[in-house]
Amino acid sequence: LAEIPNIVAIKEASGNLTQISEIIAGAGDKLDVISGDDFLTFPMMACGAKGVISVTANIMPREVKALVAAVNEGRWEEARKLHLELLPLHQAMFLESNPVPVKTAAAMMGKCGEVLRLPLSPLSAGNREKLSQILRKYRLI
Repeated sequence: LAEIPNIVAIKEASGNLTQISEIIAGAGDKLDVISGDDFLTFPMMACGAKGVISVTANIMPREVKALVAAVNEGRWEEARKLHLELLPLHQAMFLESNPVPVKTAAAMMGKCGEVLRLPLSPLSAGNREKLSQILRKYRLI
């Protein structure tokens, strides 16, 4: 892919840091690698990824942007702290199949109506409560 002029980046969401590292090493400066996995944004960027296509950023955009900026500016301790602070929210965004938790969170925050189209279905009552607790922890609701 790195040899095709119209391809400038690749989204990597395998969850496999060995594979991710091999892709980054193989891409060199010909192809940017972008994290497609919120959980791995910090470690991927430490290996050379350029940013993230994020689910969590739909709920806490400033914090995800701050994490990426901290890495890009070499503020590693700040980036590490942000990475760890965001972990519970990342987990909440995947309580069930994406995009149901993020859509539910946005609705709970008053950003949109809680509308899902088939084949999506609402969060289970238990996961809805877990999501609500996490959003309250971050003072989002």
